[in-house]
Amino acid sequence: MAVRLLSKLKLIPELGGAAYSSSAAAPATVSDFDIQHKTPVIRKQSHIPKAHYGGRHAVTMLPGGGIGPECMGYVRDIFKYIGAPVDFEVVDIDPDVDNDEDVQYAITTIKRNGVGLKGNIETKSEAAYVTSRNVALRNELDMYAYVMHCKSYPGLDTRHKDIDVAIIRQNTEGEYAMLEHESVHGVIESMKVVTASNSERVARFAFEYAKKNGRKKVTTVHKANIMKISDGLFLETSRRLAKEYPELEHNDMIIDNCCMQLVAKPHQFDVMLMTNLYGSIVSNVVCGLLGGAGLLSGRNYGEHYAVFEPGTRNTGTAIAGKNIANPIAMINASVDMLEHLGHHFHADLIRGAVTKTINVDRIFTPDVGGTASSTDVVKAIIGNIGQGLGHGH
Repeated sequence: MAVRLLSKLKLIPELGGAAYSSSAAAPATVSDFDIQHKTPVIRKQSHIPKAHYGGRHAVTMLPGGGIGPECMGYVRDIFKYIGAPVDFEVVDIDPDVDNDEDVQYAITTIKRNGVGLKGNIETKSEAAYVTSRNVALRNELDMYAYVMHCKSYPGLDTRHKDIDVAIIRQNTEGEYAMLEHESVHGVIESMKVVTASNSERVARFAFEYAKKNGRKKVTTVHKANIMKISDGLFLETSRRLAKEYPELEHNDMIIDNCCMQLVAKPHQFDVMLMTNLYGSIVSNVVCGLLGGAGLLSGRNYGEHYAVFEPGTRNTGTAIAGKNIANPIAMINASVDMLEHLGHHFHADLIRGAVTKTINVDRIFTPDVGGTASSTDVVKAIIGNIGQGLGHGH
C-alpha cells in the first residue's frame, strides 16, 4: 500500500525528499498542502484532523507583536478584496505571561489547520523556564527547514542588483536548542546540538530544492575549522549527500568569510545551506543587501506543517502604529502561503501587483527610500490587483 502511494507522489519543490522518497510526478492539481496532509505516509505522531471546508482552508494567524497586527490587517484587506478562499483563526499570544499556555494553544490550532501565518512573537520574560515563543513553535511542530528566497527588486536602489539566492536553514537545533546551565557559580555553558538525522534531513531538503527549482550550486556554510565535531558532522553530511546529486555543484564556506563574500560578491551564491544561528545571521545580511527587513518572506517547513512569516523575524516595535511599517514582507509571506495551499491564481494576482507597485509605480515606505505610508502601499497593491482583474481605471 505504502509503495503504491509513494509511486503517485511528486516531490514538492520546497519539501522535496524530506518526507517522501519518490520523484514520480503527481497530478498537477495536487497542492503542497494536500501532499502533506492527504497522503498517509510516514506519520510520526497522531494528528488532529485538518480543517478544510468545501474548497476553503482554515489558517492559523498569529499577529505577534510590534507591527505584526497592522500588517496582518493589510493581508486580510487584500484577501477580502480578491476573495481568497482562506479563513483565518486568529490567536494572540501574550508576551508578558510567564507560562506557555498561549503557545500551546497556538500549536494545537496549527496542528488542526496544518498551516500558519505569523508575525514575530515577543518573549518579554527573562525567566529561564520561559522559552522563546518562536523557537518553541518551530521545535514543537518539527519544522526543521527554513527557506528564504532572496531576489532583488529592480525598482529599489541597492548597491547590488540582480541577486537571486535561496537560504536553507536548519530550524530546530544548533545553538537554538535552548539548553543552558550554570555548571559552577559564574560559569555558564550553552549546548549546541547537531544531530546526524536533522543534518541529513535539511541537507537533502536543500539539494532537492536546488534540483526542483533549476538551481546549479549548493554552498554549505559552517565553522568546522573551530567546531570540528558539531559543524564537522553537518559539513560531512552535506558532502556525502552531494554525491547523490552529481548534476549540482557543491562547495563549502566558513561563516565569517561567507558574510564578507555576501557583501562583496553576492552573485557567486545560489542555494546556501547552513545551521540555525548562521542562518539567522546570513538571512539578515542578505535582507540588508536587498533593501532591509520589510521585503522578504520566510517559510518554515516540517513533514506535516508549514508556517509563513516575514523573513528577518524582526518585531518592529519602534515603528508600530505610525503607518510607516513596510507591509511587503508580510504580504509576500501570505503569497507563499497561498501557493502552498494550491491557490495559485490568487497568489499570482498579489505577487504581480506587489512587483508592479515596487518596480513600476515605485511606491514604497521610507525604510527602502520611499515616502509612502503603509496604507498608501497597500492601496496601490489593491489598485494593481484591480487592474489585473479588469477592474482598473
